[in-house]
Amino acid sequence: MISRVLSCLILVLAFLASGCSETSTPAEASASALPPPIPGVTATDDPSAKPLPIPAPPQVPAKGYFLMDYRTGQVLAASNEHERLEPASLTKLMVAYAVFHALKDGRIKLDDMVRISAYARSQEGSRMFVEAGSLVSVENLIQGMIVQSGNDATVALAEHVAGSEPVFVDLMNQYAQRLGMTNTRFQNSPGMPAPDHYTTAHDIALLSAALIREYPEYYKWYSQREFTWNNITQSNRNGLLYRDPSVDGLKTGHTSSAGYCLVASAERDGMRLISVVMGAPSVRAREDASAALLNYGFGFYQTRKLYSANQPLLTLRVWKGERDSATLSVPQDVYATVPRGQEALLSVAADVTEPLVAPLTRDAPVGQLRVILGDATLATYPVHVDSDIAEAGFFGRLVDDVMLWLR
Repeated sequence: MISRVLSCLILVLAFLASGCSETSTPAEASASALPPPIPGVTATDDPSAKPLPIPAPPQVPAKGYFLMDYRTGQVLAASNEHERLEPASLTKLMVAYAVFHALKDGRIKLDDMVRISAYARSQEGSRMFVEAGSLVSVENLIQGMIVQSGNDATVALAEHVAGSEPVFVDLMNQYAQRLGMTNTRFQNSPGMPAPDHYTTAHDIALLSAALIREYPEYYKWYSQREFTWNNITQSNRNGLLYRDPSVDGLKTGHTSSAGYCLVASAERDGMRLISVVMGAPSVRAREDASAALLNYGFGFYQTRKLYSANQPLLTLRVWKGERDSATLSVPQDVYATVPRGQEALLSVAADVTEPLVAPLTRDAPVGQLRVILGDATLATYPVHVDSDIAEAGFFGRLVDDVMLWLR
């Protein structure tokens, strides 16, 4: 009789506890429980400490410009970055993105021989000088598009990937949407002026970062200084490749209506920046503007790696699971871009939804890691458990229900 009463009491408590344990609330993990983000550098204890002043970025002659850190996406300088502008041959960055994707999927190969159509051969403006009816490899056409900015090579690649240029342009627009390029629309592949052919400095920066991140094996072509085809040697039009050894890409563009454009990427001491200049008045102006932006970013900011991907950060209690604890981590490298000399103002905090109740899967975030500079949150990263945790058996769940109710 007594055992039956106790059993009933346990079941009642379990029922009540299950109702209470359904509610989870975010709890901030103690900063001291997290590994220090930068070994040897600790957050300041002086509450009155303020970030050091950073000078305003240079004002450069362009219709729009944008400077960001590649790894964190932090904006360091911008003007009219969301204004719709003509991209000219910056369009070929998206052509390359789509071609590289086709290579990755195995739909085309670098050694594919492409027969040049009369339409591709007829393209005006900058050209690789391919001949109609001739066979040219995909690899050579890519170099002709990137290094020589060949409109003929660009159309030939578009036709090879999608069958026709209009179909390929539709593919370009789909990739733009997928990348979050919300103010971008393409009407042709070479970047010739058209009523609804536009993008922004911000969107081009997003595309450039995606190219570098997703296709590092092909990025080498953007630093190639010259390419010879049909006995004609043409130099890369990106003059910064010759002026600054840290610059290794990306693309120039020009039409009379678009002005002079340049996307430059450079890496110094492990920090990579991407600058976009659109609508400059001359070749020299776009190069000087890009150099000024890059020098500003490298001179006054630094990017530090705080944690490696999947590095253990926290160990927390797991309820109703086959395991009673889980190690939490971020599935990607964690970086922070901060003004130079302000590493000591960096701190981190983890906001984790507690209690952690099984089942838990590696794919589903259980909270976020915040990277903080002073009082400002610079970035957030999803926090995941290190491995899947299945539910415990009936009695294991029952005991944890009671323990949760008694917390």
